[in-house]
Amino acid sequence: MTITVIVMTTSASVPTGPEGAIRTGGAGEDGTVTDRLVKANARYAADFTDPGMDARPVLRVAVVACMDARLDLHAALGLELGDCHTIRNAGGVVTDDVLRSLTISQRALGTRSVALIHHTGCGLESLTEEFRHDLEMEVGQRPAWAVESFRDVDQDVRQSMQRVRTSPFLLHTDDVRGFVFDVKTGLLREIDPA
Repeated sequence: MTITVIVMTTSASVPTGPEGAIRTGGAGEDGTVTDRLVKANARYAADFTDPGMDARPVLRVAVVACMDARLDLHAALGLELGDCHTIRNAGGVVTDDVLRSLTISQRALGTRSVALIHHTGCGLESLTEEFRHDLEMEVGQRPAWAVESFRDVDQDVRQSMQRVRTSPFLLHTDDVRGFVFDVKTGLLREIDPA
C-alpha cells in the first residue's frame, strides 16, 4: 500500500520556477501548483457523485468575505456544501461586482440574508490608493477599480453594510450583518452598524 503525504507550506518556503510559479513535488515529480490542483481534481472526480442539489442555497444566505487564505469560511461558520453563496474578494469589500453577485443571488436564486466578514490583519490595511498609481507607472494604464484600502476594519464593515442596505437592486436588506473574524482566535465579532 502506498501512502501519499502532501505537506502544506507557506509560499515563502516552497521552490519557485519561471515567473515565480510555485513548483511542487519531489523525486520524480515536477510541476506547478496548478498542475497539483488539476491532479487533485482528477482524484476528486474519480469518486465524485452528483449531490443532486439545486443552485439555490439551502440557508438562503450570501456570505461576502475577504479572499485571505487563512479564512476557511465553511468550517468557521459550520456550513456544508449547498448552504450558502460565497462571494470573496480582496478585503471582502462591497464593490459594484459584489453588488452584481448579491443581486443575482437574491433575485434569481432566492437568498434573503447577507453576512459580511472582514478580518484582523487584512492586507488592505497596509495598502493605499498609491498602489493604483504604481500600476499605472508600470503598465501604462490606470486600473478602473479602486483599491478600497482602509485603516479601521470596523468602519469598513459598517461602510460595506451601508452599501448593501442602500443598493436599489437588492430586494432583501433587513437581514444584513457584519463581522470581523479574528485570525488568531477564530472568533467572529459582530459590528454594530451605527
